[in-house]
Amino acid sequence: MTEVTEESAGEPLIAGLLLAAGGGRRLGGRPKALLTHRGRPLVEYAVRVLREGGCEVVHVVVGAAAARVREEARLEGCVLVDNPEWGEGMGSSLRAGLASLRAAALPVDAALVSLVDQPGIGAAAVTRVRAAYRGRDTLAAASYEGKRGHPVLFGADRWAGIAAGAVGDQGARDYLKTHRDAITLVDCSDVAEPYDIDTEADLVHLE
Repeated sequence: MTEVTEESAGEPLIAGLLLAAGGGRRLGGRPKALLTHRGRPLVEYAVRVLREGGCEVVHVVVGAAAARVREEARLEGCVLVDNPEWGEGMGSSLRAGLASLRAAALPVDAALVSLVDQPGIGAAAVTRVRAAYRGRDTLAAASYEGKRGHPVLFGADRWAGIAAGAVGDQGARDYLKTHRDAITLVDCSDVAEPYDIDTEADLVHLE
């Protein structure tokens, strides 16, 4: 793996892909997208982070309570992607999101993937990982104290292989493990905290 810390110039179309379909099983069945953060649904905050980090195009995968998410969250300008198989795990949402990007009107060069339940990861981390783009075969990820995390950047030439292995809750984990030597790690330890909102105890991180 290669460590990078500085941003680089470039004009590819890098779309934000927000995975926001989870049902919050360990939160009593409260969909994570609709948890309240700073007075609004958490999904709105996550979209704003992607946009402020430089992703003008944002696709949002919804699943649990999708109709409520569409009604209650202000997601104007986003492409909303329904994942009726959200209960199978994150892999199904990743597949749905990549399929949506492949079908986009404008050719997308890379997907910057983030998770709705990580509000400690802000626009600065998005900007840094976006800057690691080096072509359509790019694989890059934020790292925290040397450990790979989100957001992750998948060049478009990688999508088919990633989707093929995205099953259950694995997401792209197996693909990234297999292609470990191709990943550019982007240190974000100083600008983000990669905690998840998974349980009632984690709600302390929401404002």
